[in-house]
Amino acid sequence: MPRPRVLFVKLSSLGDVVHHFPAVTDLAAHRPDVEISWAVEEAYAELVRLHPAVGEVIPVGLRALKSRPFSLAAWGRMRSSRRTLARARWDYVIDTQGLAKSAWVARRAEGVRFGLDRASAREGSAARSYDVRIPVARELHAVERNRRLVAEVFGYPLGAANYGLAAALPPPDVAPEGKYVVLLHAASREAKRWPAERWIGLGTLLAEEGFVPVLPGGSEAERAAAARIAASIPGAVALPATGLRDLAGLIANAWLVAGVDTGLTHLAVALGRPTVGIYCATRPELTGLYAGRSVNLGTAGAPPTVEDVAQAIGYGRA
Repeated sequence: MPRPRVLFVKLSSLGDVVHHFPAVTDLAAHRPDVEISWAVEEAYAELVRLHPAVGEVIPVGLRALKSRPFSLAAWGRMRSSRRTLARARWDYVIDTQGLAKSAWVARRAEGVRFGLDRASAREGSAARSYDVRIPVARELHAVERNRRLVAEVFGYPLGAANYGLAAALPPPDVAPEGKYVVLLHAASREAKRWPAERWIGLGTLLAEEGFVPVLPGGSEAERAAAARIAASIPGAVALPATGLRDLAGLIANAWLVAGVDTGLTHLAVALGRPTVGIYCATRPELTGLYAGRSVNLGTAGAPPTVEDVAQAIGYGRA
């Protein structure tokens, strides 16, 4: 008898993808008989492959089409994704994102479609695409919203959250020798960023304690900002352009990670690293670091001080 086939649709962004890992872990633990596939944006496909319960990753290039609408290569990859989604009937198609774009992807797959109801989804119009609509309280943390939606579909109880990323990742070539800390200074918008002088203060304190501060950056502008901050911290390293899998390896082998509200900070928690979340413009009770060895500091309009972060990691000057 064939195993039940489950397709998850969680496309982006990086933090949202990380927040879905515990729901995958729950399902694999309670229903080891199912085959799990996951449709995700191309940029995050390598990350999704780190979860041992995901048997198939289906890259979806919606972002590529939006940025390059006349690219024949991007359209070719999208046609390939649609063929993969439609090649056979799925027993369960579960959209945990609740956006119009994720609902559009879910409709490409033949099978019973599950998702959030209109009051629960981030974009209420997405609910029209689902055969079964499930209410999940909006004030819950994103991790718990994902977990509860999937648990309702399959009817199992929930215990403690577990991201399930058990694979040991080697450090990449860009990782420094010895003990290092990763400082994730970059964010999608200015309001979420911690001031550069505070990063310099924290990095200098950690350097004095014998750590090498490492500052990644995704875009050219972020790498330039990393270089400016690193130049004011003794021994600090600003990384060159680095792929997501290498960044995961870098984080997985760090002594400590401190970061603003960005996907890589959530990834650090999923990889089991001691992590401090620095919140300046968002509410950590909804999208903060969740479970693991993590602590959230600050909130919207009230970012933490350098001393707040130093005390949290055990190197305060009080």
